[in-house]
Amino acid sequence: MGINPRPMETEFGYRAMASSSSSSFSHLSPSFFLLLLSSLPLILSATYPNNHLHLSSTASFPKLQAEKLIRDLNLFPKEPFNSAAPDPSFVAPKIVEKRFSFPHLDYSGPSSQEFGHHAGYYRLPHSKAARMFYLFFESRNIKNDPVVIWLTGGPGCSSELAVFYENGPFQIAKNLSLVWNDYGWDKVIIINSNYLIHKYSPLLVTRTSYHEINASNLLFVDQPVGTGFSYTSDEEDLRHDEVGVSNDLYDFLQAFFAEHPQFAKNDFYITGESYAGHYIPAFASRVHQGNKAKEGIHINLKGFAIGNGLTNPEIQYKAYTDYALDRGIIKKSDYDKINKLLPQCAQAIKKCGSDGGRDCVDSYVVCNNIFNQIMNIAGDINYYDIRKKCEGDLCYDFSNMETFLNQKTVRDSLGVGDIEFVSCSSQVYEAMLVDWMKNLEVGIPALLEDGIKLLVYAGEYDLICNWLGNSRWVHAMEWSGQKQFGASATVPFLVDGNTGPNNMQVHDAGHMVPMDQPKASLEMLRNWMQGKLAMTETEERVAPK
Repeated sequence: MGINPRPMETEFGYRAMASSSSSSFSHLSPSFFLLLLSSLPLILSATYPNNHLHLSSTASFPKLQAEKLIRDLNLFPKEPFNSAAPDPSFVAPKIVEKRFSFPHLDYSGPSSQEFGHHAGYYRLPHSKAARMFYLFFESRNIKNDPVVIWLTGGPGCSSELAVFYENGPFQIAKNLSLVWNDYGWDKVIIINSNYLIHKYSPLLVTRTSYHEINASNLLFVDQPVGTGFSYTSDEEDLRHDEVGVSNDLYDFLQAFFAEHPQFAKNDFYITGESYAGHYIPAFASRVHQGNKAKEGIHINLKGFAIGNGLTNPEIQYKAYTDYALDRGIIKKSDYDKINKLLPQCAQAIKKCGSDGGRDCVDSYVVCNNIFNQIMNIAGDINYYDIRKKCEGDLCYDFSNMETFLNQKTVRDSLGVGDIEFVSCSSQVYEAMLVDWMKNLEVGIPALLEDGIKLLVYAGEYDLICNWLGNSRWVHAMEWSGQKQFGASATVPFLVDGNTGPNNMQVHDAGHMVPMDQPKASLEMLRNWMQGKLAMTETEERVAPK
């Protein structure tokens, strides 16, 4: 039965931060940051005579920036956000879901039913007409493996970017066929004395001792509404802050676990990258709040992981010049000149935090001048991976995903009807502008104190959400284990720790760690979830190939 969505319708270095209840502490070097924080336009300036802030006209600035961001990925969505006519038969709160098999994929071996691939829509109750689209891939191991939700950033980019280019079950070949991802997070890996064995495909590696890396039950959600296949017929449903975003995700989770009660008691983890550095802490806090208030189904939240995320802008924007100077992107004279913008940026962010609204838009413009000045000097450097160059507007080419998902056979298999796929939404990006400079670190200490784990990781070659800024906000965060975390030793690869944040720098990776280091990111996640972020006894470490 199809869904009718219309209402007619490596080596690592890392530092583990343990909570006050943990007896062991170890240390890790910095982290990996946010997808699609993007090429901040180089066209605006701000001056501050007599300590007063004066901005050039900014009416079209965010929209131009969002459109350039999307072009940099070789994506060309037809619409600025996903809209559709309302469907009166699809009432809230309701999930409509189907099992599916993608065309152009070899499902030999187990039957397509055994894979447990689901696509669905959820009618958001606190909206006028919003439907949230999701994909759910059951673990290929055992059903009590953790449930892991992945959120892509932007803001306004579809999580299908991760499905096909990072940690999902598939990868898209040049001819638009699909191939299995050897390091998809839904797979189990067993390492024995001679082999690294995927459940359906053994791969020879060097001799190691025996251990198993468990799989996950994977959820990918297109959010905020207007992104990917999620849609609304009413623009008032577009979200502007983390309250709206986290409430929608919490409502969705409640409906999802009601639909799939067999997974409700599993460990639950929230993951994502880039602007999800905002989404993830807010969502984790909302889940924890719901659990404590006994609002509905108890969600067994164990931890949350932020990859290359924007979490504390005041600290992270200050790190741009330090990172750029250290990497030879700018000279000392450039560094001194650009750093004169830092006090105004900090002032603007504080005003955003206290007053909100227009002041937050102003802070976005003021602070992004720091990044723009660096990029004016850097030229065609790829800000997601400074080892690479952009060719004109093209920094990455994800166009095959857009082409693939807009094929009729694919839309039919997913049950989305004639809904067009919006890879990244410029209108969602604009709508979230007042949220950009908010500090989402403030809610994390309460989660740590209650024993919920945090992993922060960052690819070393990402400029836009660099490891240095991520490391600094983690170290500056005030909580009961801050002093012990700061004093803990840096060790290679993995460290032992039960709760609290782990802060990892991933070598030979840029902004999208699961794409650049798929094997390393898979083992990092599994060991973190199992509380085994420590050097194993294996003779082969997970290191870049």
